[in-house]
Amino acid sequence: MATRSPWPRPLSLPCCCLLLLALGSPGFFQSHAVEVDVKDLSNNTCIYAKWMMSFLIKYETNSSEYKNVTLKPSTNVTHDGSTCGNNTHAPLLAIQFGAGHSWSINFTKTNETYQGNIISFTYNTNDAVFKDAKTKGPITIVVNDTMHPVQLNTVYKCHHLDSIEVANVSLFFWDVILQAFVQNGTVSKHDSTCEADKSTVAPTTVANLTTAPITTASSPLPTTTSKPVEKPLIGNYSLKDGDKTCLLATMGLQLNVSQEKPVLININPKTTNVTGSCGNTSATLRLSDSNRTFIDFTFAVKNTSANTQRFYLKEVNITLISSINGSEPLNAGNNNLSIWDTFLGSSYMCQKEQTVLVTEDLQIHTFDLRIQPFKVQDNKYSKAQECSLDDDTILIPIIVGAALAGLIVIIVIAYIIGRRKTYAGYQTL
Repeated sequence: MATRSPWPRPLSLPCCCLLLLALGSPGFFQSHAVEVDVKDLSNNTCIYAKWMMSFLIKYETNSSEYKNVTLKPSTNVTHDGSTCGNNTHAPLLAIQFGAGHSWSINFTKTNETYQGNIISFTYNTNDAVFKDAKTKGPITIVVNDTMHPVQLNTVYKCHHLDSIEVANVSLFFWDVILQAFVQNGTVSKHDSTCEADKSTVAPTTVANLTTAPITTASSPLPTTTSKPVEKPLIGNYSLKDGDKTCLLATMGLQLNVSQEKPVLININPKTTNVTGSCGNTSATLRLSDSNRTFIDFTFAVKNTSANTQRFYLKEVNITLISSINGSEPLNAGNNNLSIWDTFLGSSYMCQKEQTVLVTEDLQIHTFDLRIQPFKVQDNKYSKAQECSLDDDTILIPIIVGAALAGLIVIIVIAYIIGRRKTYAGYQTL
C-alpha cells in the first residue's frame, strides 16, 4: 500500500474555528483526511483532531428496492457549530460536507480522563447520489461513541479501523489522532495508543475470519507447506417481519480477495449477525461477521409473463474491514446480477460450489446454498429449484442417448460386416 505524504502543520485560526485539509488516499474505499484545530476566544487550541472517515448508507428507492451509497468528506468541508464548550455546553466538533451532510461528536471528561460521548450524523437524500430515493430530505442518526476513556493531557492515536453500525448506516473511522480538552493551548507530546493497534494480529488468525494465501501459477513455490483453506462452515440465517419469518438462507461463504496479497476468507456463521429487510418485490440480507465484514445480498422479483413471477439475486455489496490491507476498508459491489433465479414461492438450492463475481478483484464462493427471500410459509423452505450443477437428471437422457447411439453404431457395423461376408460368399460360387 502506498505511503501517505507527511502532513503539513495546521494553521492557527481564531475563535472556535477549524482547519480542514482534505488529501486523497489510495484504496478501494477512498476517503479524505480531515485535520481539525478548534480554538477558544483567546486563540488557544482546545480540540485537535486528524482522522479518516467514510459512511456506507443503504436506502430505499421508489420501486421498493434497496441501494447502497458511500459518502466521504471532500474538499468542500465546513465547520459551523464547533466549539470549545463552557460550563453548560460540552465541547463539540462538527463538520459539514457535500450536499447537506454533517457529522459531529461531543466530549466529556472526569478529573483524569476524557472520551467521545454522542455522535450525530445527518445525510441528505436530496443529494443526487441517492438516485430515486423514496424518502427525500435530511435524515439524522444518533449513536454513542465507542471510544474508551483517555488520560487527560494525552493524544489518542488509533491507526486501526473502527466501525459503528446503526440502523441502515455504517460509519468507518481510521488513522485517528485526537486530543480533547487540550491544556494551555498546546497539543500534548504524550500518546495513548488504542488496544487494537497494540495487538497486531496476523492475517491467518484474524478474529472471526479464516484466511490463507492463494497460490497462483506465477507465484514462487513456498519454502514451507501451508495449511490449505478449509471449506467454510454452513450457516443458517433468517429474517423476521413481526413474528413471521420472511427470509431464509443457508450457505457457506468464502471471499476470494485479489488485492496486494490474494487471500481466501471464510465467513464464520457462529460470529455473524443477521439484519436486513423484507418486502413484496425486494429483500436484503445483511451478514455482519462481528462488525469486521459486511455482506449485503439484495433480491428482486421480476414478471416473466402475465401470471408468472420469479425472484433472483440482483445485487451484492461487500465491505471488508482492514484485515487485508491493514488500514482502509475494502468496499465493492455489483448491482447488475441475475443469478439464483427461480419461481416466486419456491426456494433456490445449489449444493455444489458457485462463484459470484462482485468485481475482478473480489468474488464470493458459496457452498450448500439454499435461499428463499419471499413468501416463506410456516418458517420452512418451500420446494427447491435445483441449480444445473446439482441437477443430475439432465445426465439421464444424455447417457441413454449415448447408449442408443453406440448400439446403433454397433448394429450398423455388424450389418456392414455381414453384408461383406455374404457378398464374398457369392463371389466364390
